[in-house]
Amino acid sequence: MFVLSVKRDSIALAGAALALSLALAGCTAPSPTQPPSAGPAGAYPGQADGAAAPATTPATTPATTPATTPAARAPAVPGVEGGAASAPVRPSAATAPDASLLPGAPAALPGWRGDNLAGLRGALALQCASRRPPAPWPALCAELPKDEAGLVGWISARFNVRPLTDDAGGTTGLITGYHEPELSGTRVRESASQVPLYRRPPDAVMAARPSRERIETSGLLAGSELVWLDDPVEAFFLQVQGSGRVRLRDGSVMRVGYGGDNGLGYRAIGSVLVARGALPAADVNAGSIKEWLRANPADAPAVMRSNPRYIFFRELPPAPPEAGPPGSLGVPLTPMRSVAVDPKRVPPGALLWLDTTDPLDGSTLQRLVVAQDTGAAIVGTVRADLFWGAGERAARGAGLMKQPGRMWLLEPRP
Repeated sequence: MFVLSVKRDSIALAGAALALSLALAGCTAPSPTQPPSAGPAGAYPGQADGAAAPATTPATTPATTPATTPAARAPAVPGVEGGAASAPVRPSAATAPDASLLPGAPAALPGWRGDNLAGLRGALALQCASRRPPAPWPALCAELPKDEAGLVGWISARFNVRPLTDDAGGTTGLITGYHEPELSGTRVRESASQVPLYRRPPDAVMAARPSRERIETSGLLAGSELVWLDDPVEAFFLQVQGSGRVRLRDGSVMRVGYGGDNGLGYRAIGSVLVARGALPAADVNAGSIKEWLRANPADAPAVMRSNPRYIFFRELPPAPPEAGPPGSLGVPLTPMRSVAVDPKRVPPGALLWLDTTDPLDGSTLQRLVVAQDTGAAIVGTVRADLFWGAGERAARGAGLMKQPGRMWLLEPRP
């Protein structure tokens, strides 16, 4: 994993490198040491680990916010995963520090009054109903208001906020998105064009760490098929997301989630396509990769197999259509309220404030979210992956989201 450092006297060079790194940035499925999670199991296949975030403050930043070190903007790359880095933010001598960048009360947060908190109480209630709510939530759950109307006063009275910074002191990081895709398939194979999702094989098979190519071409896992999917390209991308819904022929929905992996490293197939000259780095995203794979069916299998990492799945218990898949806490994820974070930097279950922009229309996106998921390459303090939910809009929003953003941690008052 690498991180770019942007310097004021080398903007042009850093901007070019940043554009390439963002175009190739990505993450892998949850590591074997992490709890099974709905996602993000990996980055979009056009991305390599450890991309630096644009060192620019979101457009929503108040005018009094000190400017970050300038950098050339890289093209937007949907769903970029990886540890974010940004240049440190330093107040100028002539400008008073932004109050939101100082520890204090939630009312100082940018856009605090604009969030109606819809869905937040439900996300917290699901967390409180889990078998082991993360600390300090066992005590907080007993105080949780009965409805959204009481949340503002409770949070204002019960929490202080603290801006999150990266290792260099910067406050701007990378906010990406993921979603729960829906595919079509069957429990029993109907055609030669279908491809399987496999259950996790026995340990004896796993010990050999078979590659994607071996799994797909040798029949090694015959008999371990969980479900057969109609679209090989979407099946590949389902391994990126880590969970999804499969619409069966009778109209019923089968939900599948991360069940393990083969232990091999993730390779971004977008970088393979760039190296081949098939796609320019600036155009690498989920949509362009899918388009290329479908337009080149003879070459697509080899390109997808250039990523040796393979994800296994398990069938999840039936759940209401509106319920999200379980995150790393075992809590169903709530659209636009649950985020994946680096658990080494951000406490699991924590309340966070996001200050970023909506990739669909460029509007401000400032809201309270809950750290209820992880991803093996969601690395860094100012780094979050926002769960968008299921459906077409969620897929578009998550696919386009690669926004600079800031984060605040809400900590219970003593």
